[in-house]
Amino acid sequence: MLHQPGHLRVSLLIQRARASLLMKSFTKPPSIPRRGFLQLSAVSGAGALAGCASPAISYGPQRPIMHHGVQSGDADQTSCVVWSSADRPGFMHVEASLDQTFNEVIRFAPVLANEESGLAAKCLLTGLPAGREIYYRVYFSALDQPKAKSPMMTGQCRTAPAVAGKANNDVRFAWSGDTAGQGWGIDPAHGGMATYSAIARHSPDFMIHSGDTIYADGPIQKEQKMPDGSVWHNHVSDGVHKVAESLEEYRGRWRYNLSDTHLRLFNSQIPVYYQWDDHEVTNNWSSSKDLANDPRYTEKSIEVLAKRGKRAFHEMLPTRVHSSEVGRIYRKISYGPMLDVFMLDLRSYRGPNTNGDQTMLDDDSRIFGATQMAWFKKALTESQATWKVIASDMPIGLVIWDDFMSSSGVEGIANGIKGAPLGRELELAGFLRYLKQHDVKNTLWITADVHYTAAHHYHPDRAAFKDFLPFWEFVSGPLHAGTFGPAQLDDTFGPEVKFSKTPTTAQGVNLPPSAGLQFFGLVDIEQSSQALTVRLMDRNDQELYRKVLKPAA
Repeated sequence: MLHQPGHLRVSLLIQRARASLLMKSFTKPPSIPRRGFLQLSAVSGAGALAGCASPAISYGPQRPIMHHGVQSGDADQTSCVVWSSADRPGFMHVEASLDQTFNEVIRFAPVLANEESGLAAKCLLTGLPAGREIYYRVYFSALDQPKAKSPMMTGQCRTAPAVAGKANNDVRFAWSGDTAGQGWGIDPAHGGMATYSAIARHSPDFMIHSGDTIYADGPIQKEQKMPDGSVWHNHVSDGVHKVAESLEEYRGRWRYNLSDTHLRLFNSQIPVYYQWDDHEVTNNWSSSKDLANDPRYTEKSIEVLAKRGKRAFHEMLPTRVHSSEVGRIYRKISYGPMLDVFMLDLRSYRGPNTNGDQTMLDDDSRIFGATQMAWFKKALTESQATWKVIASDMPIGLVIWDDFMSSSGVEGIANGIKGAPLGRELELAGFLRYLKQHDVKNTLWITADVHYTAAHHYHPDRAAFKDFLPFWEFVSGPLHAGTFGPAQLDDTFGPEVKFSKTPTTAQGVNLPPSAGLQFFGLVDIEQSSQALTVRLMDRNDQELYRKVLKPAA
């Protein structure tokens, strides 16, 4: 008989048992509904959700330890990605069930986690039933001692609904961005990353993190003075006192965030769809970024830093691996018949940050990039979902400067020049014209980046460029970073501020998270009417603004 490695034998046994187990396990209703389970978790505390699900064999110091919890992401109708990490090389084992008690489970093939992956691993759970709560549990076995196992940690994620017309197919999701920026790290005395707990209380089906998931370029010191003269005391860990340059330093920024109790509990309850912006590498980076005179960096190549930053992004988050392009971040996630989510990447394919006054569209004046734009147009025209939510890592009508001190260089799309589209606005104008020509309706833009919250309505009657259908853009964030704003609106596409919440002049800028001006958005789509409701919320769970949108025929 041919000898097979232990993990391969386990994998074969799993494959043989899986079909029958799917029929048995995934036809039973869950024992506890989603909202009931989340309420139970909130009462029981983080230890109840993320602790031992069953006793482990004791091998003392040889047992792996899962310091950073579990999390899921990119859930669709039949699958989701589960992520975790350990403190030493080993295999990650994942089991899934529809029953919170795990009476019947599906076991997935173990996944290797070693130094090459930053001791992190992720597993794609496939063959899941649509529109159901999936409970999963994770443990690690040591590579050099397979019987040395970590305690199990549990989590959950919800798959997208499959068909319209069934009860309880309403969809709710949240979004925000910007975590651990401007030196505001984790201070338990000021509540830690409490915005994540505020979001979790609404039990969204998923959350979109709109970028700046870490601040690789933002050192976190032990103390930071607050505007009122008091001191914010950061919990710190190795390496966060300086800018990230090595691959391991980039990985360390996600580990730092995951030392927060609110975030670990949130991750175990809510699947997250991630995109990136600039701070996953360094501030306002593009191909023209010059670090020659920045004494903080010994590695001066922006290409090298971007490569390390993107690798760490995918290693440390539950993102899907794309078969056609290594490291690709833009993607579409179908979340049932009412919703398609289009996750954009305005960072990887942009030309250099310039004054934004080009009159011709070429590679230097693009921000989407030709390949992503071609995909974007095709995916939107093919979408049959009622609502097409476009998750952009940057606002499209706010002027964001490369150098905000001198108001020079264009970091975003808008250039602050009145009149017809120029620079990166040319690419957006062509896209909006395309949507009108193909009668693509019911689009909604959501974004973060500017560290305040706002509602913008774009209409051709107010615009210099008029060949597009009216649409809304909602801005939220930060999740846990300094608060700023407002930014200048560019009139090219006719935006109007319907609502904004920013610091007052008396409050100043770069307010700490404890000031309460941390923001997130909630979107509800009602199955019966197909109406979409957007709510802009703050860290104290106060509703600041609400807008109900009805789908166009």
